[in-house]
Amino acid sequence: MRRLIYFLIGCLLCLFCGCATTSKVIMRDDPLIGTLVKAKTGKPVLFDDLMETLVHSDVIYLSEKHDNPMHHAIQHRVIQALIDRGHAPIIGFEFFSYQDTPLLLNLLDAEKKAHSPKMEKAVEQRIRKKLGWDKQSDTMWGYYWHLIRFAVENDLPAAGLDLSATQKRRITRKGLDDLSPIELQQLFSTKLSNSAYESYMKSVFVSVHCGMDHGRMTERLYGTWMMRNDRMALSVIELFNAVQTKDRDTAGRQTGPVVIIIGAGHTEYGLGVLDRVHHLNPSLTQTNLAMTEIEREPADLVQYLTPLSLEGFEPVPPADFLWFTQRVSYEDPCEKFKSALEKMKKHKKK
Repeated sequence: MRRLIYFLIGCLLCLFCGCATTSKVIMRDDPLIGTLVKAKTGKPVLFDDLMETLVHSDVIYLSEKHDNPMHHAIQHRVIQALIDRGHAPIIGFEFFSYQDTPLLLNLLDAEKKAHSPKMEKAVEQRIRKKLGWDKQSDTMWGYYWHLIRFAVENDLPAAGLDLSATQKRRITRKGLDDLSPIELQQLFSTKLSNSAYESYMKSVFVSVHCGMDHGRMTERLYGTWMMRNDRMALSVIELFNAVQTKDRDTAGRQTGPVVIIIGAGHTEYGLGVLDRVHHLNPSLTQTNLAMTEIEREPADLVQYLTPLSLEGFEPVPPADFLWFTQRVSYEDPCEKFKSALEKMKKHKKK
């Protein structure tokens, strides 16, 4: 039974993080698709107006649903627009650890030389394995490889942000209280704690686990979530500090801003990574562009812009700007596991 629990939690957590890919897409027309909205006003904005805000930001979050190809296309367009405006942004990836940064920079150095198509493929496979992506789907890898290649082609620095996969697994398996002193020394903490945010995030975990609150596992998931947000916030600060060391790059482009490729759950409502970056450096200007899938059922714009009200936090919309896209899937992921989850619930009541 325990193995089944861990298997289901793993599968559902993967769905929550946007790790799963869907082969069949059912399209639904929605007037919001393709619309870019400023959340505070609820009014549509032009792409050029968005870019005018972004070029004056210290840190830009391009918040995605990981498996939506339209979101990665928007990220490409925004970064290209920054380049066209004479900027050389530093790109930070949630999907790679901060310890992977030397591998990404080695790739940037190596790719400055011309290679045959066969050698290019070999380089891709080698870097994919070193980054721990050889077991991931080709589709998911392709989204991020495309962005890495884009950075290479435009001579843009790239870095990982997150904890290592091993660190994340250790925290989720054991919990923070049971980690060794050596492991704890290798983790960074902002020391920020808020019971309202903790309750909210745990409710999110229960919701994406189809209503299953597996007690200690939910607690450990929250601990992992917090340590990841803290580490990524520190990484963002480190990238911003790197931008400050040089006003122009070798091509004469203005260095920065920092562009963060990250899942929307880590940035919604200015919480997660954003409030921790603000804690570490309150002077930074952060702008969050959230690529937003339309809901399964038709919804008015106001429903997407509803603020989150948590004690101790100012009610704010989900992001500064929302760019609406088609969904990857309209299937309810909980339906797939409904039967097994019902058995688990009955077993828990005994």
